[in-house]
Amino acid sequence: MGKEKNENVIESSLKRKYKLQAKDVNVFYGDFQAIKEISMDIKANSVTAFIGPSGCGKSTFLRLFNRMNDYVDDFRMEGKIFIDNQNINKKKVNVEQLRKQVGMVFQKPNPFPKSIFENVAYGLKIQGIKDKTFLKERVESTLKQVALWDEVKDNLNKSALALSGGQQQRLCIARTLAVEPSVILMDEPTSALDPLSTAKIEELIHELKHKYTIVIVTHNMQQAGRISDYTAFFYLGEIIEFDKTNKIFTNPEKKQTENYITGRFG
Repeated sequence: MGKEKNENVIESSLKRKYKLQAKDVNVFYGDFQAIKEISMDIKANSVTAFIGPSGCGKSTFLRLFNRMNDYVDDFRMEGKIFIDNQNINKKKVNVEQLRKQVGMVFQKPNPFPKSIFENVAYGLKIQGIKDKTFLKERVESTLKQVALWDEVKDNLNKSALALSGGQQQRLCIARTLAVEPSVILMDEPTSALDPLSTAKIEELIHELKHKYTIVIVTHNMQQAGRISDYTAFFYLGEIIEFDKTNKIFTNPEKKQTENYITGRFG
């Protein structure tokens, strides 16, 4: 009895250690299979990078964690996705609530055609929060979190569309953080940005992982090496290798991984 209890405690502890889990996941768009039998455990408060050539299933897999693929015609999934040990594909799951918990940052900055203030406060207002003092404090603290406050504090009523690309992307991250998610998904968040803006976003990701679990899709090998704790190499809908980033980049187990990392294909 004591041994069984001990095993249950160990199992419970392991489940808490992993923020996101995929079990035997297959994804189909009509007859096309985009994801093939993937299982993965992602640790809390870590940065996990998905790398691989275009069309290999990285973004499709990323979007399973906030059910963005639900909008795609002919999408069908087999297997299970867990967040905090909860199956997010059960019918009783409130998808709106799920997306507050799992924020998303896209490839191109997509600020709303509203003021800087209204962009950050948008999600809070949607939740029915009207307290002006609270909104003001949350907007300020979130903009400080993304290192944008000093650049915009005197122009909060200015259109967000007037900001530079890098500032717009940090604003979009602030908009995501304002509703206090626990997971942030990033789909090539710096591919449309210049090197200086990219460096700022990477620095920000490094800071954010202390509070959030981050999963990022990137085509940039150097970026994956710089910012992630773990890296998964995708190819033709499968995960070829998933391990600590340092190991993937310096001592991969699979020849295919080594060939991709060193630029021999992809």
